[in-house]
Amino acid sequence: MSDRFRVTLAQFNPTVGDLEGNAALAHKAWQAGREAGANLVALPEMFITGYNTQDLVMKPAFHQAAIARIEELARECADGPALAIGGPALEGAGLYNAYYILKGGSVTACVLKHHLPNETVFDEVRIYSSAPVGGPYAVDGVRIGSPICEDSWHEDVPETLAETGAEFLLVPNGSPYYRGKMDTRINLMVSRVIETGLPLIYLNLVGAQDDQVFDGGTFALNPGGALALQMPVMQEAISHVDLQRTPEGWRIAPGELAHIPDLYEQDYHAMVLSLRDYMRKTGFSKVLLGLSGGIDSAIVATIATDALGADNVRCVMLPSEYTSQASLDDAQTLAENLGCRYDFVPISEGRAAITNTLAPLFEGTEPDLTEENIQSRLRGLLLMALSNKFGEMLLTTGNKSEVAVGYATIYGDMAGGYNPIKDLYKTRVFDICRWRNGNHRDWMMGPAGSVIPDNIIQKPPSAELREDQKDSDSLPDYPVLDGILEILVDQDGSIADCVAAGFERADAKQVEHLLYISEYKRFQSAPGTRLSKKAFWLDRRYPIVNRWRDPGE
Repeated sequence: MSDRFRVTLAQFNPTVGDLEGNAALAHKAWQAGREAGANLVALPEMFITGYNTQDLVMKPAFHQAAIARIEELARECADGPALAIGGPALEGAGLYNAYYILKGGSVTACVLKHHLPNETVFDEVRIYSSAPVGGPYAVDGVRIGSPICEDSWHEDVPETLAETGAEFLLVPNGSPYYRGKMDTRINLMVSRVIETGLPLIYLNLVGAQDDQVFDGGTFALNPGGALALQMPVMQEAISHVDLQRTPEGWRIAPGELAHIPDLYEQDYHAMVLSLRDYMRKTGFSKVLLGLSGGIDSAIVATIATDALGADNVRCVMLPSEYTSQASLDDAQTLAENLGCRYDFVPISEGRAAITNTLAPLFEGTEPDLTEENIQSRLRGLLLMALSNKFGEMLLTTGNKSEVAVGYATIYGDMAGGYNPIKDLYKTRVFDICRWRNGNHRDWMMGPAGSVIPDNIIQKPPSAELREDQKDSDSLPDYPVLDGILEILVDQDGSIADCVAAGFERADAKQVEHLLYISEYKRFQSAPGTRLSKKAFWLDRRYPIVNRWRDPGE
């Protein structure tokens, strides 16, 4: 009996629905493992289909094709190490989230998931059946337990695996990022190794799917909780992990410990990765955006440049008579700093034509928000025309504060295909801009240095749709607004909670009102990077028609 067992861990980036492409990645990992003398090559949860599949996996033609591709992969990888890969499984009338073990040309084991997450972005209870808790499987005489993702967040499955003979735990995951998730995972897995006394390998997906970012960060723990391996976050990687048999049982030999960046860097990297993958996986290569000279479009332009390279980013200034010279200068300086294409498209003539067209119908009325929104919608029309003509995806630039309270024009500045900062509150936008100006990493395709002009960060935010307009004319100051939104949205708190935190009741009621009446806008808004557990889309699902208001007494 061998006293060494090598596992090749493939922290790879699959694409939902691309069965052939995902199988090719699996084969690449298997080849690397075979060359390294691995006993087992492991891929994450639902790798063959990509993750999160949502309802796609319930389509019989799709899950049958995925199962058939796994069986074909087994034949292709017959001569070499075992291959572990996640995918759907059929058993009786049930569809399961499964983990397949392929060896010698066939499927030798199939682990079925027991605990099905049914919160935040997950709806697995309506998609999959829950399987009874199973036991370990054997590879080259070593018994391995694989609690699939959520199964490792509960005590019962790992403990049952340990009691039925598992010698170490290999946990395949499709665990999406939210701020602080890495600490949560490690703390939970430390609990599992302490409870079971077994070494544990936590293998996670990397890459983005729609709004969700899978941040990788695969790690391994020895009994007692000592960290034996840490793979990088947000990046594809392969690691070869050696387990050694000792008198006390199997132990993981110390491996590389990758640096875990701070939360500003993790957020920023998530936004870059999500945009890069959204473009690549939908078949787009170029983007454009309206560059206003404000901070939101500045950070989106910077994210886009870091994700795609300056040659693939078009910045368009669309000034009106209300656009300040400072905004004109700041926008051009930013584009030049980034090295992006910069187009200057005044909207005065188009706005005059629309105003003249509507004049007979608007006669006897006073200018109001309608005229302001015409400017925004005209800009949206022009940007969409450029998008159509040149095949460039239009990015929207509304931060979470604006998305929350509807401080955006539907069919205007909300027009577009993706919004990297959709889950980033305005106060954090400022922080992220300062972080990017002071930091550069090798995964950024944009230039190093202070690319965002200080004036953009320092000046009071304004939509510049009327003379001397400031955001604070319509909304509480952003530190107040964001503090209230953190309570109402991220904590699902009440008006009373806002008051207890020191905010004025009138401000809290105003924000609550705006939050609820803007639901119809969010329903029609572009997808964007998920950075928290309360991102607008799958994490927070409210009715559009809603007459309830918190009395807050």
